Formats: sequence, structure tokens, C-alpha cells
Amino acid sequence: MSILDLFAWIVLAILVASAVAMIFIAGSLPGHIARSRGHPWAQAVRMAGWITLFFGFALWPLALIWAYVDAPAPRRGSDWR
Repeated sequence: MSILDLFAWIVLAILVASAVAMIFIAGSLPGHIARSRGHPWAQAVRMAGWITLFFGFALWPLALIWAYVDAPAPRRGSDWR
């Protein structure tokens, strides 16, 4: 095994580790944003981020948008009766 082969294995290991880290960051990003913003459904946003990442990346941006969108607050002082 030459030094070039050893260098290739090291580069491959770094690339695989980087890919795993990026998948973890992308999966946990919507949940982290929702928790830090005080989203009322932060746990659901977290699960949506992981599920959409593994079952079709096309819907992952929707989970990210959902992390930024808050539910409307109930109106105070108005009576709907």
C-alpha cells in the first residue's frame, strides 16, 4: 500500500464522516429552529424534519418553513359568542 493509497482512504473517510454530519444537521435543523423560536408544535416540526429527510428530500423545505411559521395567537379581549 503506497502513500497515495493511504491518502485516498483518509480522504474517503473524511468525505463519509462529512456526509453523515450533514445529514444529521439537515435532519435536526427544523426542530432546532422551532424550539428556539418557541413554536407551539416544535416536536411535530422536529419529527417532520427527520421523516421528510429520509422519505423524500423534496418535502424537507416544507418542514423548514413550518419551523418559522407560528400559529396565530388567540385574540384577547374579543368575544366571539
